[in-house]
Amino acid sequence: MSNNQTPTSTSEKNTLVPIMIIAGLFFIFGFVTWINGALIPFMKTINELTDAQSYLVASASYISFVVMALPASYILNKIGYKKGMSLGLIIMAVGALLFIPAAEARTYWMFLTAIFIQGAGMTLLQTASNPYITILGPIESAAKRIAIMGIANKVAGALGSVIFGAILLSGIDEIKEKLITVDASEKATLLNTMADSVVTPYIIMAVVLVVLGLLILKAPLPNVEAAPIEVSKTGEKAKSSIFQFPHLWLGVLALFLYVGVEVIAGDTIISYGISLDIPVEDAKFFTLFTLMAMVATYAVGVFLIPKYMSQATALKSSAILGVLLSFCIVFTTGFTSVLFVAALGIANALVWPAIWPLALTGLGKFTKTASALLIMAISGGAIIPPLYGALVDSKKEDLIALGSDTVAATAEAASYGYWILLPCYAFILYYAFFGHTLGLKKA
Repeated sequence: MSNNQTPTSTSEKNTLVPIMIIAGLFFIFGFVTWINGALIPFMKTINELTDAQSYLVASASYISFVVMALPASYILNKIGYKKGMSLGLIIMAVGALLFIPAAEARTYWMFLTAIFIQGAGMTLLQTASNPYITILGPIESAAKRIAIMGIANKVAGALGSVIFGAILLSGIDEIKEKLITVDASEKATLLNTMADSVVTPYIIMAVVLVVLGLLILKAPLPNVEAAPIEVSKTGEKAKSSIFQFPHLWLGVLALFLYVGVEVIAGDTIISYGISLDIPVEDAKFFTLFTLMAMVATYAVGVFLIPKYMSQATALKSSAILGVLLSFCIVFTTGFTSVLFVAALGIANALVWPAIWPLALTGLGKFTKTASALLIMAISGGAIIPPLYGALVDSKKEDLIALGSDTVAATAEAASYGYWILLPCYAFILYYAFFGHTLGLKKA
């Protein structure tokens, strides 16, 4: 298969195996990403953190996409998609192994370093796999292919959250109660024992990642390139700079905000349930609710796009639902409010699949650089969840100062923090209606 192959020359038969392989990669980084929902309350307990500090778990994972996206694009240009994907898996394995000394030392910054390194590996994987799957076939059906990737990603995330929730959070309520009464020595012993529970699963994860990293080198992945930028018949000059595509830059911002709200929906829901005095044994499954809502909506998207619904229409519907659900979360209480957080999975599912092809439309030779910029937007998951945590901490302090008891203040503050969702979905709504066509020639 030629290195100059365009999306339109790739038949369904030829793309089936590559799609399955890339879906496997999405499964892997879905598993690794979505265990953060269990890691956040786990880290909060063993390292005795505030809410804002605990959400640095998400920050460490997602900030790597800012640091590594452009280097990843450079690496891919040098060694190609296949070797880049293999290298990404190996780097993720190194990050997994660093959990062992971090657990032994029970030092938060070491855990965060390990999570950052895993994020660096995922950046390389994402920078390769997202544009690859976008241009592997017709751009009009890219959202369908990315939705299939989303199903693999979120099913893996659901498995990861359940497995790691069971490993890391079982018995955490009893441990918290003991920590209140024991002396400093016993407290240290309890927390060290709890920290050691990450060692075995992360060793297994590292071995699996190394094996897959070696296997991907043998995978039958064809070379694909984006179609060239169209030049009008009137002799209009081709665009010469990435800064000449406003719809791309607005798409980067929309994706930044989207990843932030997606991470909030998946990574805060367990802690939110616990703050509402729901037992950990029940709350540990809440991330699963969010991810299953996303999987169901991805499946609908695969069926509807592009035959019955355009990518832009899918984005409009998602953003409107996100705005409505944001209001529902803050104006309800208890388990009902938790269910509305989980329902954000429905609003979020088709945003990523829709923004990618809309933002990459007409980019031609700039596609790889544009893809790196879109990958950098994943850093929204590093910035927005800690802002949620800071809102919660601030509101909690204010309520306690006004005389509320700690339990009531914690619950009300956790709900109040979800106001941060509203401006994020509002901008995504703007992009869906107007932003994605800005600067593009009218058909």
